[in-house]
Amino acid sequence: MKTKLSLVVLTVLLLTACGSKTAPTPAGTLPPIATNAPSTALAPVPADTSPAALSGNVDVAIAGFAFDPATLTIKVGTTVTWTNQDTAVHNVKADDNSWGSNDLNKGDTFSFTFNQAGTYTYRCGFHANMKGTITVVP
Repeated sequence: MKTKLSLVVLTVLLLTACGSKTAPTPAGTLPPIATNAPSTALAPVPADTSPAALSGNVDVAIAGFAFDPATLTIKVGTTVTWTNQDTAVHNVKADDNSWGSNDLNKGDTFSFTFNQAGTYTYRCGFHANMKGTITVVP
């Protein structure tokens, strides 16, 4: 009998503890929720994001079966000189065959002056993976 009474008291206590006596919070009274909203401040954008055009004489190394640098931006009238630093024979040929070098052994050079604006792609006639691009700007 004592066990039954203990169970009844325990049940009443549990049921009382589960009930809520607080009134619901009225709309508009909750504290603001913090968010991680992005900042509205924007970083300034540079006026000119193109690479600076080189002028005068610019060197391109032929090394490790690659042109270095493989991409150039130069001004009209700039002379580019390629120097073969590999032991393998290379050459420099415009993709449209409008200009190009003879075969270049180690230490040999080839120079070409770009007098018209445009984009010039070139390659090594011996090694198809060796490619370069020169952009000529006014």
